[in-house]
Amino acid sequence: MYKLPEDLESKYAFVTLASKRAEQLQAGARPRTEDPARKFTVIAQEEVARGLVEKIDPEIEAEAIEAYDDEEGED
Repeated sequence: MYKLPEDLESKYAFVTLASKRAEQLQAGARPRTEDPARKFTVIAQEEVARGLVEKIDPEIEAEAIEAYDDEEGED
């Protein structure tokens, strides 16, 4: 396990942020490290531990998801 960054308050926040980043990597985002690891989850954990991933606010993210879902439902 990587060291918990100071700006994250819990292991849960670390894992959640790393999983979101791993999803981005899976979708084609470029890695922010030169880590030779092949698994997106390992790369994402390394990026979060090094502070290379911006912390997310769950409330803002929930609002963004709702807005996106509302737009999709208008079709």
